[in-house]
Amino acid sequence: MSTTPIPKNRSSSPTVFEQQRAELVREIAVGMEQVLQNINRLNRNLESIISVGNEFGSVEALWSQFENFMGSRPGEEQKGGAGAGGAGGGVGGGQHQDDDEEGSQLQEEDHR
Repeated sequence: MSTTPIPKNRSSSPTVFEQQRAELVREIAVGMEQVLQNINRLNRNLESIISVGNEFGSVEALWSQFENFMGSRPGEEQKGGAGAGGAGGGVGGGQHQDDDEEGSQLQEEDHR
């Protein structure tokens, strides 16, 4: 196994290509650092949004129980089966009616 020395024909100063390559590598590194910072910021924001959403879990469970209680009337259990949603139609069953009422209220305000 022979080792041949690499000829050093060029001077120790970098060529124009090497200078441009070094500048581009530096710009890419700066850009990647900014991307990493933005991803970390996005991750923190998403975590805070999820934690706020999780805080409403107990409230949602309470409203679900209330809806199930109000939806199960004594006469409907015999007709409609074993209380499968009752008059509320399941989770969020009364939402469309509320939306219609809000829409009609908005229309009344627009006509004034």
